[in-house]
Amino acid sequence: MNIAFIGCGKLGLPCAEAIAKKGHTVTGYDIADITSDTVDIKNNIQEAVQDAHIVFVAVPTPHRQEYDGRLPTAHLPPEDFSYDIVTQVLTETNTHMNKSQLLCLISTVIPGTVRSILEPICTNTRFVYNPYLIAMGSVAWDMVNPEMVMIGTEDGTQTGDAKELVDFYKTVMENNPRYVIGTWDECECIKVFYNTFISAKLSLVNMIQDVAMKQGNINADVVCDALAHSTKRIMGPQYMKPGMGDGGACHPRDNIALRHMAQKLDLGYDLFGSIMNAREIQAENMAKFLVERAKETELPVLIHGMAYKPNVEYQDGSYSVLVAHYCKKLGYHPIMVDPKTHPQLGPFKAVALLGHSAETTYRYTSQEIKDQMYCYLEPGSVIVDPWRKFNRNTNKYTVIYYGDTRYV
Repeated sequence: MNIAFIGCGKLGLPCAEAIAKKGHTVTGYDIADITSDTVDIKNNIQEAVQDAHIVFVAVPTPHRQEYDGRLPTAHLPPEDFSYDIVTQVLTETNTHMNKSQLLCLISTVIPGTVRSILEPICTNTRFVYNPYLIAMGSVAWDMVNPEMVMIGTEDGTQTGDAKELVDFYKTVMENNPRYVIGTWDECECIKVFYNTFISAKLSLVNMIQDVAMKQGNINADVVCDALAHSTKRIMGPQYMKPGMGDGGACHPRDNIALRHMAQKLDLGYDLFGSIMNAREIQAENMAKFLVERAKETELPVLIHGMAYKPNVEYQDGSYSVLVAHYCKKLGYHPIMVDPKTHPQLGPFKAVALLGHSAETTYRYTSQEIKDQMYCYLEPGSVIVDPWRKFNRNTNKYTVIYYGDTRYV
């Protein structure tokens, strides 16, 4: 297959050469004067793309130099990537392409950029967002042995352009990677949050190192090794399902105590306070959403499940109680329903938040999975489901999946 790479720098050229080694004919273009034994470097973009079936654009979306992390950056004002280079390259590339060709953008951007700025440039060709998870120093190997391949299309369709790209990658990959196909916006999220997860993880383990140095009698490796092998809840897929926020008495109180410890040891930063602040703002955002729906429909707010998890009486650390608190601050006193803490059957016609979801919250208990509601909701009610499990194919209720804005 004929492949073109526009942008043959420290990322693009090793990837282009890795593809060429798999038997594909690869052309390339870069503003710098470069050479390659396996990629045919052309004099301009037009020459590079004219015979290509798939064109990859791998150009930088840089910050100013002071944001590169070699010196402190936390004090600098937040700033988006610069899209000047990528918009210029896409504009020129688009003029030399047609609908029989597929343009794949690799460059890192923040969510929403492709839809609002970049894809509208590509009027002559088909467009896919295809960011890479590649580390400098092992680019060629990472290219053909990726952890996953992200393919973003306008609506997340897995056929057409996405299938064409998957079929191509199967001729290149040496492992058997996961193919994650979503919308442009979802793939933008995956790319940048993947990196942020790593940053957060490293910040936490290095905090353990700081505590060891300040407190004494602690080997950070012993602590981190114990956590690294805790595959049920820390290193496994559990708690990677957004829904109701962090709940239970232990997590808030531990973070409060650790925040005190951080101040006592003079660590110089307040990650624990930031975690608790994020939890509270997330609960307030959910409450605002409920109240907005209540105002639109002229219905009361109802919270379904008040204990911190199903089938217990404990409300310490309950996220539902926290959401209810913020609803009250907004002038709406929610109806509270829970068979253990607030038993009442209704009937109610309301904007109902599913604080408890049977499929999600019972999964790790020995309790029989239940799918019935704790109370009777009248037809015309609005169900807000942060677990995204309630059947939306119903004429009885309006069902909103909180956290899913792909289908609205």
